[in-house]
Amino acid sequence: MSTASLADKRTGSLRGASLPKWSPWAITAGSLVVAVGIGLAAGLDSKVQWGLIAAILFILGTFGISARVEGRRQARDRVATSLVWVAFLLAVIPLVSLIWVTVARGVKVLDLYFLTHSMGVVADSEPGGGIYAAIIGSLEQVGLATLIGAPVGILTAIYLVEYGRGRLAKSVTFFVDVMTGIPSIVAGLFILSLMLIFEMQPFGFAGSLALAILMMPVVVRSTEEMLKLVPNELREASLALGVPKWRTILKVVLPTSIGGITTGVMLAVARIAGETAPVLLLVFGNPFINNNPFEGAQASLPLYIYQQYSQSAGANAAYDRAWAASLTLIAFVMILNMVARGIARWKAPKTGR
Repeated sequence: MSTASLADKRTGSLRGASLPKWSPWAITAGSLVVAVGIGLAAGLDSKVQWGLIAAILFILGTFGISARVEGRRQARDRVATSLVWVAFLLAVIPLVSLIWVTVARGVKVLDLYFLTHSMGVVADSEPGGGIYAAIIGSLEQVGLATLIGAPVGILTAIYLVEYGRGRLAKSVTFFVDVMTGIPSIVAGLFILSLMLIFEMQPFGFAGSLALAILMMPVVVRSTEEMLKLVPNELREASLALGVPKWRTILKVVLPTSIGGITTGVMLAVARIAGETAPVLLLVFGNPFINNNPFEGAQASLPLYIYQQYSQSAGANAAYDRAWAASLTLIAFVMILNMVARGIARWKAPKTGR
């Protein structure tokens, strides 16, 4: 027997039996067919129930077939991979469904007129009107909140990572953790209590203050984790050259982590852009255009969506406007994230030659 044949025989004995590459697709198809049959036989009308049954059958079928052909060790590996895929689909399917429904219902009235006109004297039950005042209000309120919350959050994170020691740092970390889970209505009530003390009327900047409170802990947490990822060797090399610590942070640490910091800030912006409770308490809503966030009530996209949907009983026009405003808000957050990713790539330190 030749050496090549001996090597092939030895390799085949070590490799063992394995399922073909198309086996996961075959198991998936079989699971779907059996799940549909079980759903019809049991009288289950919900497609979600069919999908859950198919997922369970897919995992069980993968384990059974793989254990019989490849052994229990490889079967456990395939089950772990199957669980990852099932979890991925369970997360993606609702997201895709949400976007699909929002786009399908939002495009009915979403046009240039809708984006460039306000409600004015248009009644909620009448067609027409738009979200121009709500767009202006959201941009100003979220922008002012970002100008307040992002610098404070980033500087707090720098203190905790680079300087924080002792009880003060522990106290700051504790309160940041507490503020991360604070309900948005609590932030709104806090600013509202201050407004009542000073006898102030609703205005846009009050909403910005509440949104900034909600934004700060998210920025602190994300920035803190990004700063911790910067290798200490970079800091030590800069300090060994005689560079002051503040300049090391400014020229070495922050540029190295700018991509993650920008992403964290955009996540915080995305979180506050859809808040309704603080805006409802503090901004109050306004069907007319108000470009001054420091005086008078303003509109905002989340509040506009809430008001239109709450008035949509028997009024298809208000219902359509609510979905169109929702689609606009999703597009607004998506554009912000795309811009943030572009800035992060542009400002990120270049690697390689």
